[in-house]
Amino acid sequence: MEGAPVNGLFFVLKGTVKVFRTGINGREQIVRFAKEGEIIGHRGFGTEEHYSIGAIALEDTRLCYFSKQNLQETLLSNPKFAYDFMLFYANELNKSESKVKSITQMTVRERVIDSLLYINRKFGDVKGLLNLPLTRKEYADYAGTTEEQVIRIFSALKREKLIAANGRRIGITNIQVLKNEISEHNFYLDS
Repeated sequence: MEGAPVNGLFFVLKGTVKVFRTGINGREQIVRFAKEGEIIGHRGFGTEEHYSIGAIALEDTRLCYFSKQNLQETLLSNPKFAYDFMLFYANELNKSESKVKSITQMTVRERVIDSLLYINRKFGDVKGLLNLPLTRKEYADYAGTTEEQVIRIFSALKREKLIAANGRRIGITNIQVLKNEISEHNFYLDS
């Protein structure tokens, strides 16, 4: 929970979680999505006293909790694990920096396309539909725009026959055209 004291971190054993930060006027900014085999709560680990982000399960989710104390003891007693953890944090920092770059240098349309491609890369698709059904607001919160903008861009992408929609589910019908549209921004950095 955002603002709660840091007690440890969690491994996602099953399910999907959205990780967010509350911004101005209580607006939610989705930082990333975590799935099976990934960690949440690690950004609060270290010198932070309180979690700067929150997380909400998007489906039934099972977590494995590691207390701050157990993690510190393991890091101090196992140099290989400490080194691997350092590399993990470096990778997380690179992803965060890439996300900031995309938000500042991409147009709104490019950010929405980047979001669709990110969801496709991370979660895949089932029967032609992205395997993570999100609301238009969640797409907006991840892309750093408004729900209205996402709805307009999705409508344009449907008219251009680049995506299809079935309720909340989105399908990418021409992935290569979408990749080409944002290729100058190196979308592959955010996996």
